[in-house]
Amino acid sequence: MKKIFTLCVVAMAVSGCATNPSSSCQGGVSKTVVGTGVGAVGGTAAGAGIGAILGDAGKGAWIGAAAGTVLGAATGYYFEQQEEELRAALAGAGIDIERQGCDLAVIMPGSVAFASGSANISSSFNGSLNSIATVLQKIPDATMTVSGHTDSVGKLASNEQLSKSRAESVANYLAKQGVNAQRIGTAGYADKSPIASNTTEEGRARNRRVEIVIHAPQ
Repeated sequence: MKKIFTLCVVAMAVSGCATNPSSSCQGGVSKTVVGTGVGAVGGTAAGAGIGAILGDAGKGAWIGAAAGTVLGAATGYYFEQQEEELRAALAGAGIDIERQGCDLAVIMPGSVAFASGSANISSSFNGSLNSIATVLQKIPDATMTVSGHTDSVGKLASNEQLSKSRAESVANYLAKQGVNAQRIGTAGYADKSPIASNTTEEGRARNRRVEIVIHAPQ
C-alpha cells in the first residue's frame, strides 16, 4: 500500500501535480506532460487491481504506472501534433486558434463563414471547414462543442435562433465530411458570451462568431 501511495505522489509530481488535467493546462503546461501524469496515475490504479489478482498489488501498480505513463504521453503528444497541423492548415484564413485549458478553440468570425443574418455557410468557407474536418478525424477520441454567438444588436429571440442555427450548420457540415456526429455537441449563446465590447463596430464584429472547442482526449 505504501508503494502504491508513493507512486501516485511521484506520478503527480511528474505531471506538475496534475490531478485535474484542465487546471494543469491553464498555465500553458504541455498536453504531453499532462498526459504523462494522468496516464501514470490511471495506470497505477489499473495495475494495482491486476497485481492484486496476481497476488502482488505493489508490483502491478508499478507496471501499470509505467504503461500508463507511456500511453498518456503518447496521447498528449499526438493531440499537440494535430493542433500544429490545424494551425498550419488554417493559416491566413482569418480564423483564430486558442488554447483553453487542455482544450483547443477554433474561432471563426461570422463575416468569414456566413452572409449577414444567414445560417447558410458561405461556399468560400468550405475549404477551411474541410481542413478542420480532416484534422478532427485524426483525433478519434476527442469530442467537440460547436457554439454560435452574436452581437447585442437586434431581438434576443432572433439572435438565439441565429446562433443556434449557425452552430448546427457547422456541425452538420463536419458530419458530412466524415466527423462522427456523436462526438459533436452544439449550442447557441446569442450575445451571452461576448469576447469584446458591443459598443463598437469592431467589438460587435468579433462577437459575431462560431467556435469549435475541441476537448482533449482524457
